[in-house]
Amino acid sequence: MNTLVLIGVCLIAAVFGMTVYHFIRYKHIRETETKANELLTEAKRKFEKMERDAYLAAKEKLYQEKSQFIKQMKKKEDEFSSYEDRLRQKEKELRRLGHKYQEKEWQISKREQELIKWERTIREKEKEVDRLKEEQIANMEKLSGLNKDEAKKMLMDMMVSQARADAAQIVVDIKREAEERARWEAKEIMAFAIERMATEYTMESTLISVELPNDDWKGIIIGREGRNIKAFEAATGVKVIVDDTPETVVMSSFDPVKREIARIAMERLIKIKNINPKAIETEVEKATHEVEASVKKAAEETLQELKIKNVHPEMRENLGRLKYRTSYGQNILQHAKEVAWLAGGMAAELGLDVNLAKRAGLFHDIGKAVSGDSEGSHVSIGVELATRCAEHPVVINSILAHHEEAEPISPISVLVTAADRISGARPGARRESLEAYAERIRKLEDLANSFEGVGKTYALSAGREIRVMIMPEKLSDAETKLLAADIARKIKETMEYPGQIKVTVIRQTVSNSFTDEFLPGQNGKKSESAVTQG
Repeated sequence: MNTLVLIGVCLIAAVFGMTVYHFIRYKHIRETETKANELLTEAKRKFEKMERDAYLAAKEKLYQEKSQFIKQMKKKEDEFSSYEDRLRQKEKELRRLGHKYQEKEWQISKREQELIKWERTIREKEKEVDRLKEEQIANMEKLSGLNKDEAKKMLMDMMVSQARADAAQIVVDIKREAEERARWEAKEIMAFAIERMATEYTMESTLISVELPNDDWKGIIIGREGRNIKAFEAATGVKVIVDDTPETVVMSSFDPVKREIARIAMERLIKIKNINPKAIETEVEKATHEVEASVKKAAEETLQELKIKNVHPEMRENLGRLKYRTSYGQNILQHAKEVAWLAGGMAAELGLDVNLAKRAGLFHDIGKAVSGDSEGSHVSIGVELATRCAEHPVVINSILAHHEEAEPISPISVLVTAADRISGARPGARRESLEAYAERIRKLEDLANSFEGVGKTYALSAGREIRVMIMPEKLSDAETKLLAADIARKIKETMEYPGQIKVTVIRQTVSNSFTDEFLPGQNGKKSESAVTQG
């Protein structure tokens, strides 16, 4: 019984719990639906507001764009109206010019008709003149006994001979006047340029010597089984010569930079009194740094001295290396500085760009700084380097033109060529081998002897003057003067030479006559000898 009651109570409690659960769940669902409807309503209201705001913003933007478009159209209309006014003015001007040209054309046509009439009259006059001329020629042929062709030939021969003599004299006079003026102006310009420049030169060779404290050091330098000297030569690339010269060791190399490194390293090794492969390697490295610093310092000092700026680092480095380069015994860096000063001075006198002239003069031999390590002439190497470093076209052209590998594009290129030759021709600036000197003298004499009428040629003053003896029966005085100019021109075209060569042509005629032998009974009379010299 109790069990049934308990079961009934549980069933009732369960039913009641289910009812309460469903009631609470239904209430929650209703609340959720209400909130959802409220959120939906709020979202719909916000969307409508956003849509209305967007519509108003778009409408406002459209209105602004429409206003802007109307303004632009108004501006275009004003411009078109202005164009139309100008076109109407142009049309009026063209119509006026058209009327003017028509009037000119009418006047020209009238002049043409008048000219045609004059031409007819002139033709008639020419016919009359030709008829009278033929009559006169016939009369002259009868009087002279010569026909027209013979007289013409005789007259032409006389006129040609006279014209040649007159032309030769005129050419000589003009040339003398031009040479005197050009020589005076050139000397003045060169004097102004040279007086601003003062540089020193050093003569160098492929050998350099280092003094030793005593002859015992020669053995130390060689080392056991020659290991020290081998290590030194390997580190420097310089040949070390240990001979019988007292207290001296000689080093040889065609590369002056390597020679300088070797000299500094050897002097330091002797100073520290310690020569072994490791010490050699250390001192050679120090000497290399010192020479590199010297190269950099030389470039900086040169550029500051010449006041040249904006130089590419590669050009700057190679410029400093010229300090240790020579050509015919002439230091290239000093030569380049001298050419720069000369070219700058002459450019100043001529009113040209002085800084550009100095720059072109300084870098004209820049290829010699690297020519030992590269293939090709120093000109082609210099052009390649300057082009790679974006140098001025006139600088590049000066590198080419100073050896006549290109035509000058600027007067500055011509000045650099002239300055280069002046620097090379300075007494004592360069050394020349005996063979090259003899060959140049021989070429000069052979060149002058190749001209017709030349008897003998002598080269004087180390080839700076040639004296040409001609056969007087083959050339006249006027032709002698022309011959001197022809020889000078051919030397300029076919030979390379420093400075200037003077050409002196000598023509001499000697006529002799002798008295008869004096005999008694001739009353002591005799004729005297006559000598004519021209």
